[in-house]
Amino acid sequence: MPAEFICRHFFLAPLPYLWYDKVYPVKEGNRLNILIVDDEKMIRELVKKYAVFSGHSVIEAEDGMKAVEMVRSGCTDFDIIIMDVMMPELDGFSAVKEIRKVSQIPVIMLSARGEEYDRIHGFELGVDDYVVKPFSPRELIMRLEAVYRRGHSAHAEKARDVYEIDSLKIDFDARLVSIDGNKLDLSPKESDLLFFLVKNRGLALSREKLITEVWGYDYYGDDRTLDTHIKLLRKNLGPYQKHIVTLRGVGYRFEE
Repeated sequence: MPAEFICRHFFLAPLPYLWYDKVYPVKEGNRLNILIVDDEKMIRELVKKYAVFSGHSVIEAEDGMKAVEMVRSGCTDFDIIIMDVMMPELDGFSAVKEIRKVSQIPVIMLSARGEEYDRIHGFELGVDDYVVKPFSPRELIMRLEAVYRRGHSAHAEKARDVYEIDSLKIDFDARLVSIDGNKLDLSPKESDLLFFLVKNRGLALSREKLITEVWGYDYYGDDRTLDTHIKLLRKNLGPYQKHIVTLRGVGYRFEE
């Protein structure tokens, strides 16, 4: 569908009269670096105008091949890509297929082809959203911000500091230990001991090292305090106590 029709259909009046009073400047940390890929310059300029007005930065590419090269080069760290489907050199679907070999950057497809087959094909390739032309530029910007938020949240969740072995799960950030989804009632010192052992799994940790790291340099108690806490920790871990190995004359080690 010609870009001129889309632009006439969705009002190319001066931006401040469109939604100036409804758009709030994005916070610095929420500013996105957007790659717009479309062979029609008018479409690129329309989307860019709305994106920049919303506080985002934009880089343009006029065909799929150039977009793939830009992503592969890694010269620019894109947060999200808006990709047209029907383009010369390399169509949008093929471009997404190539991009997915090297990156999981969120992609929103733009297309005049709104048939179910095309949408499904896009999602199978790893597209995050599919917008059919003619489209509302304002809605497109809101969609890309929503797609980025979802992806960013999912990435943050995956990046949590979590260790798992079979059904034992240790969430260091939340300071939670569970077996089969059931939370273990560990004392603060038991948790500290387990966290330090697991963080240094495979290493022989001396008794002195464990006491210093868990109780602090100014601890003046005897070694039996450590042994008592290890005993209680093993009891709480049940079948997973086997991973805490005693090294006679040395200390302890967590083995996988």
